[in-house]
Amino acid sequence: MLIEQNAVVRMRYVLTDDDGAVIDDTAERGFEYIHGHGNLIPALEAALAGKAEGDRLEVTIEPEDAYGLHDETAVLTVPRSRFAPEVVLVEGNMVETLGPEGRIEMMILKIDGDEITVDLNHPLAGLRLHFAIEVGPIRMGHPDEIKHGRVHPGGHHLMVGDSTYMGDWEGDEGGRG
Repeated sequence: MLIEQNAVVRMRYVLTDDDGAVIDDTAERGFEYIHGHGNLIPALEAALAGKAEGDRLEVTIEPEDAYGLHDETAVLTVPRSRFAPEVVLVEGNMVETLGPEGRIEMMILKIDGDEITVDLNHPLAGLRLHFAIEVGPIRMGHPDEIKHGRVHPGGHHLMVGDSTYMGDWEGDEGGRG
């Protein structure tokens, strides 16, 4: 089967930056997504379309096609009072808060007394992303998965015998990577 709209795709990937530093490696856990539902960076999803189980590919995605360029106007200094008292602020940590339009994640860059410098950019903004991918098993999504636009964990919400278990993949324990 080829990767197409509504296909559930299992894959492994190693994500690196321009210097070869590993950002993410799914070799141990694997990764599943349902194709065509916006669950991946669009350029990565486009590169996977039409691939088959066992295919290996390397994909480089420019910042503009990934998480955007780093926007310096999204680096702000705010008073500590803007955070709930129970929020532990540590430089280098991600924290989240609620804004007028919902959840906002930010990186704590600097703590200077009651002034907190935060970065609202995505942590991967401004980076060229390099994916080394191995495509694993592919199946058509269950109607409930297609309706919800996401893969359901094995047996979740499915009242029938099928689930996301797609068999053992070399080196996998129980097919879940």
